Amino acid sequence: MHARPAASLDPVWRQPDFRQGARDMVDIALGLGAWGLVAGVAMVKSGLGVPLSVLMTLVVFAGSAQLAALPLIASGAPIWLVWATAFCVNLRFVIFSAQWRPYFAHLPVWRRVLLGYFSTDTTYVIFMRRYREPQPAPEQLAYFWGGAAMNWAAWQMASLAGILLADRVPTAWGLGFAGTLALLGLAGSLLSDRATWVSAVVAGCAAVAAYALPLRLNIVVAIACAVAVGVLLDHAKPRQTGAGA
Repeated sequence: MHARPAASLDPVWRQPDFRQGARDMVDIALGLGAWGLVAGVAMVKSGLGVPLSVLMTLVVFAGSAQLAALPLIASGAPIWLVWATAFCVNLRFVIFSAQWRPYFAHLPVWRRVLLGYFSTDTTYVIFMRRYREPQPAPEQLAYFWGGAAMNWAAWQMASLAGILLADRVPTAWGLGFAGTLALLGLAGSLLSDRATWVSAVVAGCAAVAAYALPLRLNIVVAIACAVAVGVLLDHAKPRQTGAGA
């Protein structure tokens, strides 16, 4: 009978990889906070009011989908259009989930649903950057939760602050532009090597080329192209190393 690893016997938040995941996410937290602040202000400014805005930020937890749906809600668009828009914007998580499946497919369904709620673009990036190969190791799950916990806390605190301070923020400040700058800063902090730079350039070109697609489907196209390029570049590395050996 094999002994279980000591790390798996501890609560997940006490494991070293949980703390490492949180530390890796700290570098991105400033950009997340700025984006969350913009989203919080935008929810109140769109007419949702404080109670519904708080409910939305806690339940939805998807900044891009929230900001895409808010103008439709404010204009009185049909609910099916609001849902369809949010669904299309979040289709990128189908791609992320397919990448995560080899790591977490062994978990019970309810735990995978919980992972899905806490999954974000940034947690995907830092996780895949650290664990390029899926292994049945408890530290991978601990690392995910460390990054996800820091990500969720940074977003929610900033978003709630934006909701509570929204009435004091003049609309003329151009919050949409500020949010774009926050996202650019956030994306820039994640560009750490050649593969991520190439993927980012390809994603930008694909998003512009597919801009005419409805319901912001150009975002899904851009994400799919970036992931495909990243996977190809990642698989090319071992072949290059072997060729030079």
